[in-house]
Amino acid sequence: MTEKYDVIIVGAGAAGMMSAIEAGKRGRKVLLVDHAKKIGEKIRISGGGRCNFTNIHTHPDKFISKNPNFIISALKQYTQNDFIRLIKKHNIKFHEKKLGQLFCDESAQQVIEMLLLECKEANVILKKDMKIKDIDKKDDKYFITVDSDKYLSESLIIATGGLSIPKIGATQFGYDVAKKFNLKVVETLPALVPLTFNEKILSICKKLTGLSIETVVSFKKVFFEEGMLFTHRGLSGPSILQISSYWKLGENIRINLSPKLDVAKFINDKKNINPKQDINIIISELLPKRLAHIICNENNVSGNICEISNKILDRLSDSINTWEIKPTGSEGYRTAEVTLGGIDTNEISSKTMMSKKHPGLFFVGEVVDVTGHLGGYNFQWAWSSGYVAGQHA
Repeated sequence: MTEKYDVIIVGAGAAGMMSAIEAGKRGRKVLLVDHAKKIGEKIRISGGGRCNFTNIHTHPDKFISKNPNFIISALKQYTQNDFIRLIKKHNIKFHEKKLGQLFCDESAQQVIEMLLLECKEANVILKKDMKIKDIDKKDDKYFITVDSDKYLSESLIIATGGLSIPKIGATQFGYDVAKKFNLKVVETLPALVPLTFNEKILSICKKLTGLSIETVVSFKKVFFEEGMLFTHRGLSGPSILQISSYWKLGENIRINLSPKLDVAKFINDKKNINPKQDINIIISELLPKRLAHIICNENNVSGNICEISNKILDRLSDSINTWEIKPTGSEGYRTAEVTLGGIDTNEISSKTMMSKKHPGLFFVGEVVDVTGHLGGYNFQWAWSSGYVAGQHA
């Protein structure tokens, strides 16, 4: 049996549903398929179950790609304000957290239900638990094979996501499709992911598990000023997740544990004002006591400040303002929020999201070599790229 459609979309996540809605609104006969029994899982678990659905500060400079200009067109065609209007249309209450991040007041499930309702109103046919055996092209038509059934369409949109969080169904399906159609794929890596460290640093992290402090974490010229979390597996928190998208294996990252203060000057002033004050007490004014105690121990510093040489005090202040450490790796795709790399943007039109080699073949969302910063940017890329493909498929 062969069913005919104008557009088939593989992957019913954020980008896939957005594509389906927009193609359906144009009167196209749309089939949306997904291999999972329960769709929109990445939406459901995002933002602690509240879905950080966009960011009011969305701008091309918040994204990583081999071609940074690729992102501009889609973000202009469908902005964060367009998606906010959709959220408001469905009376979903939301709030802004820090740095322009928008979250649902109640539940991420509201976003999933909104998208499903929009799909229904656009007459999209949704089929779940569909294991695709093969995708092929013949006479400018695309065929997908599921068991003994075939589905045919003029346009095919691949919205299968990246490799992050395999437990909710992430696979390399989209990259395999790209390779089958002779499209280049930029090397993929886990991104927005906690970093791991050697035993010495890990032992410090274990002693400080659960402690969160505001830091500036940098790699070369890139830096993020956000919270950092010590865990029993290494370092996490927003600043570490952000830098993980830029960090390269074998290189150091730099952490400023007291970004609002020049620690060397602070210590020197203390030495002049109260030379008999204990160094541990002084550092505890800057940092949580547990962390202050460990830093003093690691630097073999103790006693009254007047008894400690300026050279040792300089080393101590450097270990706070410019702590350089070398991660051994990351926790990998298991805990990565997104995938870095993906289908080479040189293979795709930035104005339509269509393959330059294969008319009618589109790629959207995380499967493409576009990775947003933490804070709702990756969802906005899904909405924007999905919208654009839906206008042209």
